[in-house]
Amino acid sequence: MRMSAMPEAYGAALERAMVHAGAWLTSVPTRPVRPSSDADQVAKSILRSLPDEATDAAEVVDELAALAEPGLMAIQSGRFFGWVMGGTLPAAMAADWLVSAWDQNTGLRFATPAAAAIEESAAAWLLDLLHLPPTADVGFTTGATTANFVGLAAGRQYLMDEAGWDLESLGLNGGPRITTFAGRERHAAVDLALRYLGLGACVPVDADRQGRILPDALAAAMDEQPGPSLVCLQAGNLHSGAFDPMEEAIAVAHDRGAWVHVDGAFGLWAAVSPTLRERLAGVEDADSWATDAHKTLNVPYDCGLAIVSRPESLRRAFSVHTSYLIATETSLGDPLEKVPEMSRRARGIPVWAALRQLGRSGVISMVERLAANARALAEGLAAIPRVEVLNDVVFTQVSVSFGSDDRTHRITQRLMNEGAVWMSGSSWRGREILRISVSNWTTDAADVAASIAAVRGAVEAEPEG
Repeated sequence: MRMSAMPEAYGAALERAMVHAGAWLTSVPTRPVRPSSDADQVAKSILRSLPDEATDAAEVVDELAALAEPGLMAIQSGRFFGWVMGGTLPAAMAADWLVSAWDQNTGLRFATPAAAAIEESAAAWLLDLLHLPPTADVGFTTGATTANFVGLAAGRQYLMDEAGWDLESLGLNGGPRITTFAGRERHAAVDLALRYLGLGACVPVDADRQGRILPDALAAAMDEQPGPSLVCLQAGNLHSGAFDPMEEAIAVAHDRGAWVHVDGAFGLWAAVSPTLRERLAGVEDADSWATDAHKTLNVPYDCGLAIVSRPESLRRAFSVHTSYLIATETSLGDPLEKVPEMSRRARGIPVWAALRQLGRSGVISMVERLAANARALAEGLAAIPRVEVLNDVVFTQVSVSFGSDDRTHRITQRLMNEGAVWMSGSSWRGREILRISVSNWTTDAADVAASIAAVRGAVEAEPEG
């Protein structure tokens, strides 16, 4: 088959992709949430060896859709609560298709000016919505794990510069030791980021029963180990949704010269809401923040946001200068100076589209609706006999026990096997739990009612013991 760059080479394949995408999206509201096949079963339907001959592009799309369909999780369903995963807003999905069609390698403003300008616009809107410093840099990363890495890398750079250590030339060996402090109930993404950065394990700081770091314990821990330090705070506990006391904890850290980073993978979005913002009071005084757009903002995977209040530290950590890269002399900087990638797709364009579709009031309404759905789920589940809601439902997380660990595990497995709703199991404060994360913009009262009914059925089917 003769390969061609002419538009007709794409037409039939894109038309088939549109048909299959439409069929999938149409099925999501009513299909079981769980996949009907596991990975091993899907693998059996895939050709073992790559054929020698070429295949028509449209046929490839048809084959791909057919083999994938049984193994697809309906994450976009309004009844998916298994992990903190959003759905996809229509404008964001369509924008993501354009991003693939345009195929811009978004590293340099000079080379891809449209992508850079649109991402810069999205960044300015985000800072305004989240009430963060308008002079901060925003990097569009793969997700919150990488966004945490970026924020902590900027902090590492800042602390080394303050200590007079040339990190770029000398590396970490022989340099000042940076100590990291984080709450005992931090997300594992923080530990991963510290591992990537070569900073070692953090010092765990005691937290209260909802997982909030204790400022007095932070102060005591930092006084025991003085010196250059990073403090990681949490906006949205994995199980309770609780927020660290930002104002007090940031003051403790800054009084001791620390860089403060906030892991706000889903919880930072509470800052957009006038009714929820007080739970994050003082968060704007931190030095860096990480969150996801593919969670609460409901843009396609993969898209995280790394926000850093000191652009000079961020760009010193990630900038690269070579003879073949044409840098733009601007205070805005190039996209590749804000993320650990020289090559990436234009992730910020679907963010721009989502924000443009919703507007300020729409973003606020969506965030508040997610929190309201979490409260409704908690209230409905608490009304079922022998169901205990373990957390204060302050945002979008609900943690539930059904008595013994064994019974909780059995009910969780039954729910996942039945597939009408997807809620995942976890362990929190020494107990097995059912963990519910409300992240999808399509979840409505009917989804909440159906999900409560599914849990009630699973509870009635599993005897106590």
